[in-house]
Amino acid sequence: MGADADAAASSANDAAAPASSSAPEVVDVTIHPLVLLSATDHYHRVARGTRKRAVGVLLGSATRGHVDATNSFAVPFEEDSKNASVFYLDHNYLENMLAMFRKVHANERVVGFYSTGPQIRPNDLRIHEIVRRFVPAGTAVPPVFVIVDVRSGRESIPTTAYRVVEEVDSNVPRGGGDGSGSGGGAAEVRKSFAHVPSLIGAMEVEEVGVEHLLRDINDPTVTTVANLVKAKLSGLSTLTEKLVEMKDYLTAVAEGRMKANAEIIANMQAIVNLLPNLNVEELVRSMLVKNNDMQMVIYLSALIRCVIALHDLVLNKIAYNDEIGDGLGDVKEEKAEKSDAGEEKKEDDGDSKAKGKANSTKRSS
Repeated sequence: MGADADAAASSANDAAAPASSSAPEVVDVTIHPLVLLSATDHYHRVARGTRKRAVGVLLGSATRGHVDATNSFAVPFEEDSKNASVFYLDHNYLENMLAMFRKVHANERVVGFYSTGPQIRPNDLRIHEIVRRFVPAGTAVPPVFVIVDVRSGRESIPTTAYRVVEEVDSNVPRGGGDGSGSGGGAAEVRKSFAHVPSLIGAMEVEEVGVEHLLRDINDPTVTTVANLVKAKLSGLSTLTEKLVEMKDYLTAVAEGRMKANAEIIANMQAIVNLLPNLNVEELVRSMLVKNNDMQMVIYLSALIRCVIALHDLVLNKIAYNDEIGDGLGDVKEEKAEKSDAGEEKKEDDGDSKAKGKANSTKRSS
């Protein structure tokens, strides 16, 4: 970015610093499918196969700390890979696009910006200050920063949301005029990103569109059983993460590092009460019988599949041998016909020679 943009960002930062301290905290961020599709398309158009990232602006609404990002658009962005402090963000393009979006969707405003990350970079705080200039005046909820992970193979939700927080660092040394360094430390306000819960939400119209879009996506190499197993594994991994989180919370409460929340503990108790008692002998026996039956069906299915495959292999071998055998038989018949023709020719030559000798003897006599 140029010096003018840096100066404008710093001035906007200084002007908005007092307001940010009284601004309400962001409770959560809801990302709609259109934002995910737009960010993915943006990345594949400008940064696929490179180490670059795509940056865009999030549009939507915010109410009582709940940010709802319903739309987005891409912004021209470049950054120097060698010098992290050098980047370019076309804020003129951003302003023009925002004006056109307001003509179509008057209720949507700037609620933050997104990046394909997949991690936070040093320039993100400066980009946040630039985007903050386009937030309407009088807005209580500050803009958020969302990382959209476009990498394939991700099992959890592909979004991670952050908000900017101010931290006071009082350990900065204050230099005296005599060079002795006396006078203690000067308080300095530093900004950093703090994690915010992110959700994937959709309206009814968006759900219908997503269903039609996923209907056209079909991978013939992946079977239905493989999809079911993958879904089971994903569910079990998510359950493990939630159980570990509950354990860490209860441990922190027991050690006094966190205050006990009656609502959270009541929800945990309700979850525990819904779990079946696995120590009942009848239940254990029924589960073992069911498991044995399922394993027997799987074993018989694998055995039948193996027998059918061997049978098909034998049939293919027989058919192949028949084809090769017929070809060799034809060659042998052709060779036999040629040899018979040669013998007949030799016999004809012998007969003609014998007749010629007889005629010559008759003439001599």
